[in-house]
Amino acid sequence: MRAAMAAAEVGDDVWGDDPTVNELERYTAELLDTAAALYVPSGTQSNLCGLMAHCERGDEYIVGHHAHTYMYEGGGAAVLGSIQPQPVPTDDTGMLDLDAATEAVKPDDSHFARTRLLCLENTINGKVLTTKQHQAARDFADQHGLGLHLDGARLWNAAVWLGLSPAEVAAPFDSVSVCLSKGLGAPVGSVLCGTEELVGKARRWRKLLGGGMRQAGIIAAGGLFALQHHIDRLADDHANAQRLAAGLDAIDGITVTDCDTNMVFSQLEGHDPTLSKRLEGRGVLADWRFGRSRMVLHLDVSEADVDATLEAIAAELAT
Repeated sequence: MRAAMAAAEVGDDVWGDDPTVNELERYTAELLDTAAALYVPSGTQSNLCGLMAHCERGDEYIVGHHAHTYMYEGGGAAVLGSIQPQPVPTDDTGMLDLDAATEAVKPDDSHFARTRLLCLENTINGKVLTTKQHQAARDFADQHGLGLHLDGARLWNAAVWLGLSPAEVAAPFDSVSVCLSKGLGAPVGSVLCGTEELVGKARRWRKLLGGGMRQAGIIAAGGLFALQHHIDRLADDHANAQRLAAGLDAIDGITVTDCDTNMVFSQLEGHDPTLSKRLEGRGVLADWRFGRSRMVLHLDVSEADVDATLEAIAAELAT
């Protein structure tokens, strides 16, 4: 990947003439079977550009109450887009409650924000939404005249887990945001995919939000390499997550509460405020705030690393 980045042909992406960025956008749109794509610096900006392309000031989007766009993106839709989030509960699978969403859709009345968009996330906390759930969201959006956006930061994990192509996962959505970092291992970037019209609007918002880049082909080359070489290997991360979960569950004092795709969630018995620091001394970076941990597997974590992590945790909890 570093070699591909060093050799990347570059231009000026603000002017639309960086050939590597253009190829990345073309390749990603082809993977997801969409008409157009836009390269942006981060997943947060990709989702924000998508929301602002769908909605206007005073509009709202319906979103799961634990979804990333609502909880972990700084309130950008509200602060910068003047778009009101309308959170609704999600169930144990990560799917938002469409009955609650039905009640959340506002009537055509000047007292209310205008409901314009439904937003899903897949994967969400490692959980994979099914194509049946995607279709239910599509039917809901069509019934209420809404757009449908997918925060697909880890769509690639969902596709590998389901044994589907990325395009099959993305098919029901009007717009999809995908990350090139995380499990795929690129250092920078996300891509927003959708119609020509929507991506055109998003491109203008990208500039306004400070995401217009010049010789961006250097970093786009890393993302292109990741898409071409690192999707199928996500299955290794899923296997390593299962290995990690089984090992943690075997350690006295730890209960694994969930393990899906490349994420393992666990809970300590009691509270050990220094565990994270002690593990760091053993070369293991793992956050155990409030006795809970979310461990995420990716291409820089090998099976041997998993075993070394389990040994370190077991040793620290035995002291």
